[in-house]
Amino acid sequence: MLITLIVELEDKPGQLVRVLEPISKFGGNIVGIVHQRGKKTPLKRVPVEISLKIDKRKIERLLKKLKEDGIIIRSCDEEKFLATTSLLLIGHIIHTDLSDTIRKVDSSDAECVELHVSMPRAKEPSTAMLTISARNSEELQETVKKLKEICREKEILVLEPINEDIV
Repeated sequence: MLITLIVELEDKPGQLVRVLEPISKFGGNIVGIVHQRGKKTPLKRVPVEISLKIDKRKIERLLKKLKEDGIIIRSCDEEKFLATTSLLLIGHIIHTDLSDTIRKVDSSDAECVELHVSMPRAKEPSTAMLTISARNSEELQETVKKLKEICREKEILVLEPINEDIV
């Protein structure tokens, strides 16, 4: 299961590790971390958003361990993404604003959960493997359709799916 955990950490070395170690101990796999140093809380703490995949049965134990370790948990939202696919993008991915492409996909009913980019030379086309997850196959199909439209506008070739057929 994919969850998004928002914690508040003191702004000093080693604090993020205090959160990551229990996640690792419980078999969690980090998908992404957003460390918002410019948005300190009234207690002068740094909000950190961690997206991770973890067995549903281990979430409560992880949260209990983090609280025992003195970590302030602002929120924990479970995302029930059941449909996932990976697509290969080929073209000037970076130069056509990759963050814009991801933002447009994430504004749909799905989200980009993994991205690997290979950029051989600055002015040459690059490749990216993008993994998208959604709550069901219909939402995933709509998001893939939206991604293809975005990429067509940016003259990026989309090869899909890499890992499975979208039903």
